[in-house]
Amino acid sequence: MADVRQRKKAEPPSTPSKSPKSANTLAKEEDTSSFSILDIFRVLTFVILISSALSYFVTRKSFVWGLERPDFTRLDVLKSWLNGPIQYTDADLKAYDGTDPTKPILLAINGTIYDVSNGRKHYGPGGSYHLFAGADASRGFVTACFDTDRTPDMRGVEEMFLPLDDPEIDGLYSSSQMKIMKEQEQRKAKVEVYKALKHWVDFFGNSKKYTRVGEVKREKGWETKGPAPTLCARAQEGRSKRQRPEGK
Repeated sequence: MADVRQRKKAEPPSTPSKSPKSANTLAKEEDTSSFSILDIFRVLTFVILISSALSYFVTRKSFVWGLERPDFTRLDVLKSWLNGPIQYTDADLKAYDGTDPTKPILLAINGTIYDVSNGRKHYGPGGSYHLFAGADASRGFVTACFDTDRTPDMRGVEEMFLPLDDPEIDGLYSSSQMKIMKEQEQRKAKVEVYKALKHWVDFFGNSKKYTRVGEVKREKGWETKGPAPTLCARAQEGRSKRQRPEGK
């Protein structure tokens, strides 16, 4: 019986074995991000564009969801910060009323100076509020007597909120009633003056258009020196008589 020779199966050609990667190499490959810096920039740009478009669609007027421009991005604010607060006397302020186009337009309210050059059409020559420029016209802001009350002296302004004395009506009250009532009227009038002045103090203090640049320099006790101003005609005409007591 012939011997049957079995062929050996052909073995596949051997491939060169790869050397195992080191632990440091594997760690670096795992830490390597699949996103490049350019990809990240593209994603951020896309997000910003989508946010801006959605903001305008919702608000109909703003691409940044109504956010206000920060003060530090305004050139006039940066200049005031770099220059530091200025101090002018009331006499110094007169030179900054807008008549000299090379100078800023300044006004003061309650002793604080603001640069209102951005509102030149209002505060410059010919503007409706030009009389407020170059002065601290705190009194005029309350009384609305622009021409006569260009002064910071607030003495007697509360009178505009007090009722007029009328012998016929006042005679209907007892002397004790009148005393108590007048004390209450005085307190209320002072509150009204405070609120009226605060309205304008807050207006300029919170304004993004006008910049606070300094303070008015005055001597100590200035507010009690000299004769007190009289109440202007416009404020006087706005006063009314005291109400009659009920049932009389």
